Amino acid sequence: MSLALPVRRAARVPEPHEPGAVLAACRGVRVELGGRPVLDDVDLEVRAGEVVALVGPNGAGKSTLVSVLSGDVRPDHGEITVDGAPLGSWSTVELAMRRAVLLQQVGMSFPFTVVQAVQMGRAPWQGCSEELDDEIVHRCMVETDVLHLAERVYMSLSGGERARAALARVLAQQAPILLLDEPTAALDIRHQEQVLSLARRRAAEGAAVAVVMHDLGLAAAHADRVVMLSKGRVRAQGAPAEVMTSELLGEVYECPIEVVRNPRSGALLVVPFR
Repeated sequence: MSLALPVRRAARVPEPHEPGAVLAACRGVRVELGGRPVLDDVDLEVRAGEVVALVGPNGAGKSTLVSVLSGDVRPDHGEITVDGAPLGSWSTVELAMRRAVLLQQVGMSFPFTVVQAVQMGRAPWQGCSEELDDEIVHRCMVETDVLHLAERVYMSLSGGERARAALARVLAQQAPILLLDEPTAALDIRHQEQVLSLARRRAAEGAAVAVVMHDLGLAAAHADRVVMLSKGRVRAQGAPAEVMTSELLGEVYECPIEVVRNPRSGALLVVPFR
């Protein structure tokens, strides 16, 4: 008698999407942690070609929402779709081909170099595009300004350098959905602008990008749409100028906030009222 070995189903590769197509969505999502709702009846869509900024005070549920969309946290209620299908219908590899996630903290247990860490982003595509892997890894390291750190051990880097190397790995994954949790938190002003310009560039190339942000000025400058969370619920969403008003921000953040226009560029400036 012979033993039949399990046959691995061929992974379904993502198809190109039209601008505006909904690539990730959650509907009626509720998540309870420690007996209290962290997310409560949350609806969200992330569309191809747009950058969505998730903003709100500490504890509003922003990171939990990213974890729900990525599949790392299972909601107590509601549904999540990725690329038009229920999140659970994709295999691990298929999901990794469709969405890439940048966490707030990325640690490594082994002394991998930066280039090795970035190469890990190509794992879902093993056997699909190996001839392009080195080119993609190199380009992503250039874009995130870590090429000069290629042979450094990842855990020896500063916080900002680690954040950029982790972003390079996420970009190397070449997924059409990017979920970025506070990608600018540890960065200086030059690299903050660089990272968000990269997010905008990926969106222009057809990706759907959701970014958790605490810097409201950066969100106003770079997002197509702002989703403001408060106490686990969506308080408002829309274009930055519609959502980021002094009245609404002051109410949600419970402190006076001033929103003015830059007299030279017309850009929104969001600052505490002092």
